[in-house]
Amino acid sequence: MESVCCGKRWDVILLRDGHGTITAALPYLIGSKLGLRYILQPQLTQYNGPWFRPGTNVPAATQQLIQELRKLHLTFYRQSFAPATPNIEAWQGYEKQARVTYRIEDISDPQQLFSHFDKRHRRTQIRSASKVLHPADITPEAFADFHTRYWNSRGEDDLLSRPFIIRIITAALQRGQGLLVAVADDSGVIHAARFVAFDANSAYSLLSALAPDHHNGASPYTFWLILQQLAGKTRAFDFEGSMTPSIAHAYSLYGSQPTTFYQLTRCKNPIIRKIIK
Repeated sequence: MESVCCGKRWDVILLRDGHGTITAALPYLIGSKLGLRYILQPQLTQYNGPWFRPGTNVPAATQQLIQELRKLHLTFYRQSFAPATPNIEAWQGYEKQARVTYRIEDISDPQQLFSHFDKRHRRTQIRSASKVLHPADITPEAFADFHTRYWNSRGEDDLLSRPFIIRIITAALQRGQGLLVAVADDSGVIHAARFVAFDANSAYSLLSALAPDHHNGASPYTFWLILQQLAGKTRAFDFEGSMTPSIAHAYSLYGSQPTTFYQLTRCKNPIIRKIIK
């Protein structure tokens, strides 16, 4: 939150038991315009929402979190809760939209993972790429520039600023919770690069870029290198996928499974809701 909300205001609702131990938390990015207060997802943050300590009375804690949110007097609220967040149905008065990401829940055995990759596409592409490409060092600054060139090559602007990209990657690397992987040819030309953040529970594929004339297997090869490095460091891998059919198909070729999460929205003012849409 410190990294993705730099220059903005963020806070967290914390619930504690009688011993002062935190039992539940709800971090949020809050803003205001024209006196209207709102909560939105920060950039590059697919999931936010509530988190509960194991053993917590989730229904009671959920009601407490809802009550604390009401005290903020929000005009608009939107957060995406992580997969398997319990007690979603208790959020009465919130519109719940089911969304889908793509996950591998167990990455502990890389060779078993590889056997689940699509043979015709992913395994063939990775083997082909590994013969002509090799892992290459890339700095956060160089990645940010590569990321911008990638979007520009597609005739689009990079929606993320260079300082933002550098700040996110640097923070994760310094905390030992990020991987920045690139692959290059023998001439030193980078064909693909990818940034992944992770904790003990899951890794999240956040940023990627390709050279305009990249090798067809460059992107799958970066995924394969990352999955091997993450084995033993985290349990799952989240492709942060889209429900766009072509993207869904691409991620399914790695043996990932569609996983539902929910985006919750609350806005009682129909005019404000229409403007935000």
